[in-house]
Amino acid sequence: MTRTSKIAVVAAGGTGGHMFPAEALARELIERGWRVVLATDSRGDQYAHAFPAEKRIALNAATYKPGDPIGMVRAGVKIAQGVLQARTAFKRIDPAVVVGFGGYPSVPALLAARQQKRPTIIHEQNAVLGRSNRALAAKVSAVACAFPILEKASPAVKAKVEVVGNPVRPDIRALYDRPYEAPTDRIRLLVTGGSQGARLLSETVPAAIAQLAEPIRNRLKVDQQTRQESLDTARAIYADAAVEAHVAPFFREMAQRLEQAHLVIGRSGASTCCELAVAGLPSVLVPLKIAADDHQTFNARLLSDAGAAAVLPEDELTVDSLANLLQRLLSDPEGLVRRAAAARSVAVPDAAQKLADLVERVVG
Repeated sequence: MTRTSKIAVVAAGGTGGHMFPAEALARELIERGWRVVLATDSRGDQYAHAFPAEKRIALNAATYKPGDPIGMVRAGVKIAQGVLQARTAFKRIDPAVVVGFGGYPSVPALLAARQQKRPTIIHEQNAVLGRSNRALAAKVSAVACAFPILEKASPAVKAKVEVVGNPVRPDIRALYDRPYEAPTDRIRLLVTGGSQGARLLSETVPAAIAQLAEPIRNRLKVDQQTRQESLDTARAIYADAAVEAHVAPFFREMAQRLEQAHLVIGRSGASTCCELAVAGLPSVLVPLKIAADDHQTFNARLLSDAGAAAVLPEDELTVDSLANLLQRLLSDPEGLVRRAAAARSVAVPDAAQKLADLVERVVG
């Protein structure tokens, strides 16, 4: 691939939900000969160890709670500092486009780019337009989104939105091409918790699995992400129930675990929902109740409406309700196959390519 002098700045907040799609776009653009610079904050470093950017720009940014005037002023000062940092950096590297993936650092990057009349793109990962993206969506060159619906978007924004899906990393994308195989002997269950509100799953899932009928329990192999303070309790419950389980705070090799899983239990963050669709996996989703604008409930509908996921709201999640649901799902291998096919039917495996196409059209 012939390299170009064009530089794309990819701006993303410090969570996996923002950084992983940004990383997928960066890899696709690099394949096309682009150069990529990452703009993020200190929190983004924990997710950026494999990010293929030739440079990183650290930007000041902050948020505030509604009704907190002091916090609003402090956030305004931080954002203003971030805009100045971004403007200085952009004058030096001269990016052809700035792509924001939401989160606090994307705000100063996009504001600086607009002030310098550079092309700007927003990608919204969730089914609800986030607060940072909401503030800028009407002003940028283009808006891309992951889900067929985009709540909290104005009519003007909805009119220019392009649905491209949620870019996933190459190792996750590779799972789209492998067939789902129903469990025969061993049943592999993957439990993810997400970065917030993981206590409920950490404590409820092991207890629910311990209640399953012995013929199901004896076939289980569980991989569970759980909070550090819940590790010993979860391990003890699994040991008492004679369930083979690997319990850890974080799994880096997520693609490998998804490839082996027959059923996934987790939250319904945007990346999770889109990765489950691409991987073609049935799931039990528990939307995070405190998520802004209840966006996880809207995210989950992509899979639940297709018949791929069972959704248990937090208020309905108990040891008994989860145990009954798991008993029913795991006793029906043909049902798991149907749910897996339904998940794949709503996948957008080429989302990174579609978003990269949009970037190149906007740049011209």
